[in-house]
Amino acid sequence: MPIGLHARAMDSFLALETLLAHADADPEELSVAPPIHQAVNYSAATAEEFDALNEQSRPPHYYRRYGNPTQARLERVVAAAEGAEAALATASGMGAITTTLVALLSQGDHVVAQHSMYGGTLSLLRDVAPRFGIEVTFVDQTDTDAFARALTPDTKLIMLETPSNPLLRLTDVNAVTALARARGILTFADNTVATPFNQRPLDQGVDLVMHSVTKAISGHADVQAGIVLGSDELIERLWKAHTMVGSVISPFDAWLALRGLRTLSLRAERQNRCAQAVAEYLAGHPAVRTVNYPGLPGHPQHDLAKRQMRGFGGLLSFELRGGRLAAEQLISALRLPVRSPSLGGTRSTLVRPAAMWSNELTEEELAEAGVPAGLIRFAVGLEHEADLIVDLGQGLAGPDSENVE
Repeated sequence: MPIGLHARAMDSFLALETLLAHADADPEELSVAPPIHQAVNYSAATAEEFDALNEQSRPPHYYRRYGNPTQARLERVVAAAEGAEAALATASGMGAITTTLVALLSQGDHVVAQHSMYGGTLSLLRDVAPRFGIEVTFVDQTDTDAFARALTPDTKLIMLETPSNPLLRLTDVNAVTALARARGILTFADNTVATPFNQRPLDQGVDLVMHSVTKAISGHADVQAGIVLGSDELIERLWKAHTMVGSVISPFDAWLALRGLRTLSLRAERQNRCAQAVAEYLAGHPAVRTVNYPGLPGHPQHDLAKRQMRGFGGLLSFELRGGRLAAEQLISALRLPVRSPSLGGTRSTLVRPAAMWSNELTEEELAEAGVPAGLIRFAVGLEHEADLIVDLGQGLAGPDSENVE
């Protein structure tokens, strides 16, 4: 029996927590922990069997660039979590995005994307896509009418990221997907920040969803991978491009990601609660100018967040009144969070996005994306919120925290 075949019938009524544990269940596999299939290529007993494998769509036992049984398990569980028909795992989040664009776009096509997105995505759209004759228009994601005004007869794809990294702005997913469907335009959403625990964009009309599996899906800062999810037909198109792009996930990374995925609900619930407490503390501190977190009642899109999200996530960002210098001093003074990129792991991390993305985006592009030099991105881990708040308190008590730069 194929991996998870009997689990498909259960997907419609099992809770997410149960799906994460059982969606890839295989009655023919006796080990409780799934094995790692490390082989690159597989043999066939006869020419007929070899031809049958070669003609199969996404054969898991043929050649690793085409598929792998361990990879298939990861795809099965994340697809169940997102409510997708199919999934394609890749070697990184950028590998997932690049494969999707290669599969869906051609010279002369037009893309509508947000100003506020992950820096690597912005760089790909600004610097690489135009070299292949693909036009991109960037809009304010908080303005649904801006999406409508940007559409042209050549628009083939709308790219979303909500909440966005690092400004935690939201896109009205239902409104934008309605615009797209009416015109036959595909929508592609980055759900990395929210995770399937907090939001399922496919339920809101999105055609394709991606995750940087490196982040909360794996959850332990020891995996680099990506994944795209959607209909069988669309994932088949992506797989054909993927075999040429070659952003292939390793079996060990797939296995580690699968192991981390089992505890996603536990970790996401914990990080939601911790981020909410930290955001509320920072919002009330005199040294803090602004806090960006959709769980705060003062967030300009708090009502939208309550409508389209189950929880508000483990990522927030904030600015100090002292600007860039105060931000650097605070990051250096903290004892628990580490100065490091990425998010969704067990340890809290802080970084100035303007510094992290300086090799991908110019100062002008950072300003256009709304990322000031003094912005701090805080990705909460699994520490207790009381300890993080005490640490923030001692760091914010520094002599320059309230001095305006």
